[in-house]
Amino acid sequence: MNAVEIEAAISELALQAFAPLEFPYAFLAAFGHKETTLKRLRSGNSNTSDLPGGVLLRNHIHLAVCGEGDVGTTLQALRTSPATAKGKAKFILATDGQTLEAEELVSGGNAGDTIAPAYPDFPNHLGFFLPLASITTIKEIKDNPVDVRATGRLNKLYVELLRENPDWASDERRADMNHFMARLIFCFFAEDTDIFNGEGLFTQILEQWSERDGSNTHQVLAEIFRAMNIKSSERAHLPPSEPRLPNWANGSWPVRPDSLACGVRYWLRHHFCLHLIQMGQPCQQ
Repeated sequence: MNAVEIEAAISELALQAFAPLEFPYAFLAAFGHKETTLKRLRSGNSNTSDLPGGVLLRNHIHLAVCGEGDVGTTLQALRTSPATAKGKAKFILATDGQTLEAEELVSGGNAGDTIAPAYPDFPNHLGFFLPLASITTIKEIKDNPVDVRATGRLNKLYVELLRENPDWASDERRADMNHFMARLIFCFFAEDTDIFNGEGLFTQILEQWSERDGSNTHQVLAEIFRAMNIKSSERAHLPPSEPRLPNWANGSWPVRPDSLACGVRYWLRHHFCLHLIQMGQPCQQ
């Protein structure tokens, strides 16, 4: 599994109702460990943990589910457990379904790194856990897992648009699809890097103009793209209701009305866009 797939899997896990007995195996599955490995752990054949509720995957992680309020004590027990050392665990993790604490024990100079988020927020620490899937991260990526999560959201959007509109994958429509995705990515980038004047300008317009059920989101996006394409010489006469995004394209974007609206209505819904822009909340259909 790659980082984008892992991000989607752990985000889904965090959204589900916490199941104490199942969590250790679901967590390992989210990082690509095979069902045969999980079956052996479940049966006890390869689980050498010496703690109640503990699961130890040799050379990877020693984790345990505990009673409410016992996370810190359980993490300490994992840290001092002889099985942790004997099993050469690289991580220890304890959770009660309310909070989650984890520590990286072995990682070339980074030994001792810890996290302690609320349980629903542990996917925000994706970079911390990527070595469990044999993915090496540099510090910048480890400290900014939002980059990986954003890639996952865009990938999901792209896949779902093609699923709902298979003709967009054809040679005749591929350019339209690429233009749409490029414009959307530019808007995210421009907002994040202050190319657009005003904090959250793209997000605010999308939120204010869209219906709560997302039924007109495709039309709002088409209007945003159109407004950005109005030449400077023509902007003085714009009505007050016109989206006040900068004329970045200045008339240079080819006009493809149906490529901006057709098909988007099937998936690109209001809440999906906002979660995608905010980069940290799970997408909703």
